[in-house]
Order: sequence, then structure tokens, then C-alpha cells
Amino acid sequence: MKKEINWGIIGLGKIANKFATALTHVENARLYAVASRNRDKAVDISEEHNAKVAYGVYEQLMKDENVDVIYIATPHSFHHKLSLECIKHGKAVLCEKPFAMNRKEAEEMIALARSKDIFLMEALWTMFLPHYQFLLDTIKSGAYGKIRSLKADFGFEAEFDRDKRLFNKSLGGGSLLDIGIYPIFLAYSLLGKPEKIEAIAKFAETGVDMECEMKFMYDDAQASLHSSFKEKTPTIAEITLEKAVIKLHSRFHEPTSISIISEGNETTKDFNVETNGYNFEAAHVTQMLLEGKSESSKWSHDETLDLMELLDNVRREIGLKY
Repeated sequence: MKKEINWGIIGLGKIANKFATALTHVENARLYAVASRNRDKAVDISEEHNAKVAYGVYEQLMKDENVDVIYIATPHSFHHKLSLECIKHGKAVLCEKPFAMNRKEAEEMIALARSKDIFLMEALWTMFLPHYQFLLDTIKSGAYGKIRSLKADFGFEAEFDRDKRLFNKSLGGGSLLDIGIYPIFLAYSLLGKPEKIEAIAKFAETGVDMECEMKFMYDDAQASLHSSFKEKTPTIAEITLEKAVIKLHSRFHEPTSISIISEGNETTKDFNVETNGYNFEAAHVTQMLLEGKSESSKWSHDETLDLMELLDNVRREIGLKY
């Protein structure tokens, strides 16, 4: 059995740098190769993170026989095409969120991976963080009863620039796909698919959403969700159950602490994460590959498809088309 997994990275922006840093904290894994359309950038990143090879053409990395898995960290609109190409070259794929531009693209990616029995996973790193696993276990235990409501927001102030990815429609820009996916993921992972969705948005002149307000209605619960490029928000999550309120503190999607308020008492749990947090999903993928798996045991293809469908449904509500 192979004892070490060689990683490659395609698309070398901020997230890729964070991921490369996190890989140094993962057992049985190493960054082997990086690729950018700007080869000088690839060389710089490879030297910074001790990758063995730097490529100026994505396909060269895909063809490298020493690469076991490729992390795709390009803008959203390239995820579908690049994932398919990587899979066709026999490479396992960890693709940044959002997995694709719509559910149809996601279905094509998953179908190809399944047909070739090749590992493919959406890089929804929050799912693998210790505080989030603790949250899921706590709620699943039933100790505090059922969820009655939840609130989650994610917002930061972004200076408008039509040439930047965030505001570029051709690159899948907009707050919904970029950061709104996190509050939606929270609601979905805790409550499942809603019975009804209501959503309104404000748009930039480039046609992407600057902010989005969403309500997910369930039989006996409701989720209020918000994303914004117009202002910095607390970026917290608050879950109200029958017997407690659970708070995920600021930047709830990153390593953070959790407070539980029940019967007049508040307790806070810190998880003492000393990394940027991307190592947890990287470790999971590495372990899945060492075990010969073609699908994650924690974030399945079906869950990715459900999440893409929810994003599609919100876009339909606000009238956002790519």
C-alpha cells in the first residue's frame, strides 16, 4: 500500500497558499507539484512551499505520474472543466467550493468520477473542523432537543472593481457562491433541504449579487441566512434548540470556539487549533486515498449535489443567471 500521497495544486491564489501551508501538518502527505498559467508564479510558490515541481501549464501537472491527487483552487467557473480533465488523466480531485456553477455541472463531474472509480470531493473545509464536528455530534445526541431556528451571516466590505473575481460574472462572482455557501451549508448540514426558500438580493452593475438575504423554511424550524460584500458582519452562527442556544463565534466557518447556553448557564469550548484549519480536510482526503476510497465518508457526492441544488434554487429566487 502506498504510504505517502503526493499532492498537486492548480490555481495559485490566496486559498491555495493557505492549503499548501496546511499540508505541512498532514501525515503521509506532501506537496509535490503546483501549476499556474504564470510559470514564474508557479516557481515562486513551489520554492515557498518546497514543492518539487512547478508547471506553467495545468495539463502538465495532470500528466505527472507522481501526482496522486489535485487540489483545484481556481475561480468557480473553471471547476467543472478542470475537474473533468483531471479525472480523465486518472487523478483524484479535491475541488474548491462551490463545486461547480450549477447542479448539472456537478452531476457530470460526479458521474465521470464514479465511472472511473476515482476519488472526488468538494473542498467544504468547515465540515472537517473540530468545532464543527463537535457541533454536529452535540446536536445529533439530542441532549438539547430539536432545532427551532438558526441564524448565520458572512459579510465583508469589498471595494467594487469590475475586473476582480468577486465582481466578475464570467468567473462566477457574487456573494452567494463565494461566501453565502457557508450559511447555506450550515442550514443544510443541520436541518437538511428546506420545504421552501425565500431570497432577495442587491446587485452590482456587473450583474452579480452584492448581498443576499435568505430564509429557509422547514416543517418545525426556520433558518435566516445572509451574505454580503457591502459590509463586514459578525460572521457568527446561532442555533436555537428546545433546551439550549449554541453559538459558533466569529468567522464560524473557520476554526473557532463554541458556547452553549442552557438552563441559565453558559459554557464555552475552545478547540486549540494551531493551524489555519485546511489541514483537517487535507488529512481526510489523504486518509481516504490511502484506504482506496473513491468518495468521502464525511461529505458525500449526494450532499454536494444537494448543496448545489440549494444554490441553484436561491439563484432562481433572486434572478441571478450565469
